[in-house]
Order: sequence, then C-alpha cells, then structure tokens
Amino acid sequence: MESTIISAIIAVVAVLIGIFLGKLIFARNTKQQVDEAEQQAKKIIDDAKAHVEALKSGAETLKEKKILEAKEHFLQLKSEHEKDVLNRNQKLVENEARIKESEARIKQQQQSTLDKNNALQKQISEYDQLKESLDKQIEVVNIKRTELEKHQEEHIKRLEKVSGLSAEQAKSELIELVKEEARTRAMAHVKEIMEEAKINASKEAKKIIIQSIQRLGSEQAIENAITVFNLESDEIKGQIIGREGRNIRALEAATGVDLIIDDTPEAIVLSCFDPLRREIARLSLQRLVQDGRIHPARIEEVVEKTKKQLEEQIMEIGERTIIELGVHGLHKDLVRLVGKMRFRSSYGQNLLMHSKETANLCGIMAAELGLGQKVIKLAKRAGLLHDIGKVPDEETELSHALLGAKVAERCGEHASIVNAIGAHHDEMEMTYIISPIVQACDAISGARPGARREMMQSYLQRIKDLEGLAMAYPGVEKAYAIQAGRELRVIVEADKVSDADSDRLSFEIADKIQKEMQYPGQIKVTVIRELRAVNIAR
Repeated sequence: MESTIISAIIAVVAVLIGIFLGKLIFARNTKQQVDEAEQQAKKIIDDAKAHVEALKSGAETLKEKKILEAKEHFLQLKSEHEKDVLNRNQKLVENEARIKESEARIKQQQQSTLDKNNALQKQISEYDQLKESLDKQIEVVNIKRTELEKHQEEHIKRLEKVSGLSAEQAKSELIELVKEEARTRAMAHVKEIMEEAKINASKEAKKIIIQSIQRLGSEQAIENAITVFNLESDEIKGQIIGREGRNIRALEAATGVDLIIDDTPEAIVLSCFDPLRREIARLSLQRLVQDGRIHPARIEEVVEKTKKQLEEQIMEIGERTIIELGVHGLHKDLVRLVGKMRFRSSYGQNLLMHSKETANLCGIMAAELGLGQKVIKLAKRAGLLHDIGKVPDEETELSHALLGAKVAERCGEHASIVNAIGAHHDEMEMTYIISPIVQACDAISGARPGARREMMQSYLQRIKDLEGLAMAYPGVEKAYAIQAGRELRVIVEADKVSDADSDRLSFEIADKIQKEMQYPGQIKVTVIRELRAVNIAR
C-alpha cells in the first residue's frame, strides 16, 4: 500500500515537471521567465518531496495502527476459543456424569427385575401346590354331589308316593302359586309407581308453570270506558257544541261516541265502551280543534279521514307486534286483527297486551317442556292468535274461540294452531300438544294479580264470603283474606285445636273453597295455632 502511494506521488510530480518544462520551452526567449520557471520548478519539487515525506510518516502511522488492531483481534479470537474449549470440557464432564448415573440406574433395574423374577417363580410354585389341593377337593365334591343326587332322587320318589303327585305336577302347581304372588306384588308396586309418578308430574308441572311466570314480567295498563280530551281554553267548547248543538250531534252520529261537556275546566269526556270508536273520536276532535273549522260537513270529512288513518295505524301496530314476537308469515287479515286488539279490552285487560303475554308464556313453557324449535314457534304463534275471535269484522253468534279458529283456518294457518285457538275454552277437542299449553298460558295471563278488573261489589263480597267460610269452623278465632284474596290466614284457639287438627282444618277449608267458590288462580290456606302464656308481675 505504501509503494502504491509513493508511485502515485512520483507520477504527479512528473506531470507537474512536464507542465513547467513546457512553459519553459515556450518562454526560452525570455531569460527572466526561464529563471522564474526554474524557481517555480524547484519549489514544486521541494513541496513534492515534503509531501512525500509526510505521506511516508502517515503510512508508517497507519501501518502501526493496523498492526495493533490485528493483535487485538487475535487476542479476542484467542479468548473466545479458550471459552469455547472450556464449555466443551464442562459438557464432556456433565455427559460422563450422566452416563455413570444411567449405568447405575440400569444396574438397579436389572437387580429389581431379578428380584421380581424370583418372587414370580415362588408364586408359581405356590399356585401349583394350590391347584393340586383344589383338584383333590373337586374330586371329593363330585363324589358328594353324586351321592346327593341319589339321595334327592330317593327323596322325590318318597314325596311322590306320599303326595300322590308327580314331580312335574308339583312343579306346575308351585309355578302357579309363585306367579299369583308375583302378580299381587307387581300390582302393588305398579300402584306405588303410578302414585309417585302423579306426584312427580304434579311437581314438574308446577315447576314449569312457575318458571314460565317468573321468566316473564310485564306490566298491564287497565283501560277505562272513557277518554279525556284536554282543551287549551273553555272557549273552544262553544265551537264544538255549535249552533243549537248541531256540531256535537254530527260528531256523535259520525263516531258513535258520547261527548260529555260539563263544568270540568278545559276538558271534554269521550264516553264509549268501544276503544276503537273512542280513538276515532279523539283523533277527529283533535284535528277539528287544530283546524278551527268545525261544522257538520267538515266533521264527516275528518271522521272518514281519521278512520282511514286508523286502519293504517292498526296495520302498523300488527306488523310491529309480529316483528317484536318473531312471528312471521301471517296473513294480511290476521295482521289487521292483531292490530285491532290494541283497541279492545277484556275485563279491563288490554287484549293485545294479554295476547303478547300469552304468546311469550307459550314459547317459554314449550321450551321448559323440552319441545322442538318448530313446536315452540307454533305455540308462540297460537298464543298470539288465540283471542282474534274477540275482534271480528262482523257480528256472529259463534263464541270467540270457535270464530277465531274459523278465521285462522280461512287464512291458511297450521291445523295445530287452529285447534289450539278453538280449544282454549274446551269448546273443541284438543288434538295437538300446543293446545293445552295455550289454554294454561291464557289462564296464567288472565289470573295474574292485577291483570283483570273486577267490580268492587263482587270483589268485596268474595273476600267477605272467604272469611265467613273459615269462621264457620269450630275453634277458629279469626280469619283474614290477604293479598287481594289470594291467601286466607286462619288463626285458631290453641286450647281447642291441636296440631294434628290444624293440618286437617287447612285441608278441609281448602277443599270447601274449591268446591263452593269461584275465583281466578289459586288461594293459599294457612292455619296458625299459637299458644301464649301471659303473666303480669306487680
């Protein structure tokens, strides 16, 4: 590398000398120029020599640096090699120790195998001795069995002589006796099993019903027979009545709703048993008040428009309901009837809310019974449609159950759904498994506390009769009907009624209530017997 650098420097110097010589040739006519050229050439040569010397010293320095780096690299490689050799020696030592352990383990296993073989040989010899002993015992047993058979034959012959019956006849008679005894025991066992099955079935049925009710919690709003229409001011009442009452008469004639305009401030009462007609009257009155033009011709026009609008709303309600319940593919007429149920009530219970609750209960109960997904969907569908006979488009003499079954059949519903609708009040024979499910869920929804409204007089009378029935028994001190008549608590006198009598009294009261009274759901009878010892310290 050093020689290469020097050669390059010499070449550069030669080039420079050549250039100056050229200049010297061109300037030979002028001596001064020649002198200057010589001086410059000398100066350049001196500079070149100095540069060469500097390059030589730099090359020496670089050489020494490279030698030092090479030595350091060699030392590093030597150290790594020594570490590698040390690691390999350690691994060899570990492998030797592992091999020694393996050899010791193999020797131990060989010794253990030898001991086991010796023990096995000893057991084999013991087994051989035992086999010889057993063979001798078997020979003795065979001899004794032969003797026993002979004695048995002689005994059978003696018995035949004494009884006058052959062995086959005695066997047949014995078999008949055993059969009769077994039949008697089997009948008793079957009876026990049937009673146990009835108890278990009753428990399971109650469990399924309770779980279905607990899994469905919904609130029902009791509808009234009136709707209150609020006004901004009492001045509008005069416009609604009209001259000589013609406007109010036209509105009542068009809607079939009674308008009660009294001294109640800023309110008009719409009275009608039909919620659908009340809704038409409310919407029509709202439009008329907002428009301000109230006269007989305008009233009739608005009522007609409201009826059409309500029909669209009914379809929308029906479609929203079937989407909410996941019941698809209903006929258009059935969707309309489902929407109409929103404006009907039964014993104060909204019909659509009751049908939705029944549908959900049917789906839950079918799932609790372990029925298939198809049956669950059919049960839910039947629960929704079971009361469509209560919202007919035309009056008929058929009951709502039979009418609903007829409508469902006409709309192409499945035979099981038709049967469930017609049989939920026992007016048709139940032929499908979903029919009793729909009937039970309808009863659950209707009998739930607060679901349906009773007349106050009949409710109070039923509570009074319930308490009077319990008070008629001897030993009863007090009787209270609580939880809206769902529970009867009877307090007896401790000195007249024992604990055993309390149990009997509870059963008798419950049985008498079941036979003599009519009530929704069930009534729990609790007999309380308490002995109090009271003394006063003075």
